[in-house]
Amino acid sequence: MSEEYHWRTGRSCIYKNYIHLVFVTKYRRDVLTLDMIERLREVFLETCLQMGAELLEFNGETDHVHLMVQCPPKLALANLVGKLKGKSSYCLRREFWPLVKNKLWGNRFWSPSYCAVSCGGAPLEIVKRYIEDQRRPVDRRHVHQSKVLTGRKRDQEGRWQPR
Repeated sequence: MSEEYHWRTGRSCIYKNYIHLVFVTKYRRDVLTLDMIERLREVFLETCLQMGAELLEFNGETDHVHLMVQCPPKLALANLVGKLKGKSSYCLRREFWPLVKNKLWGNRFWSPSYCAVSCGGAPLEIVKRYIEDQRRPVDRRHVHQSKVLTGRKRDQEGRWQPR
């Protein structure tokens, strides 16, 4: 995983879509071990690669994991989350069943819900201020008033005369 995050390009766009994801185990049970966390890293890296996304950061505790993923605009976040949770659940239940079976039951490993937060390089206040400070289209009345105030006059054909 890289230390510096660069702009990515698609066929007709340039983007930096950073998504912070949090997945919680079913019933928030303390199921995850260090070996499971390492296996999850491998599964998430592989799945992101297959989906055209990039896993930038990953870590977890006994009952939840955090991921920072960069995904292209054409990829629906819900589809990515479904693949990540589905494949990881399958792999963990298959490989660590003796550790999991007493803490979780049924065919579910993860809680059906998840947390997704978009994140970027600038605080929201700065982005908000940047949007507010965008140059607006000029009103014709203001252009006329500005030209009048500079002392220039129009000729008979309506063109402005030089000073």
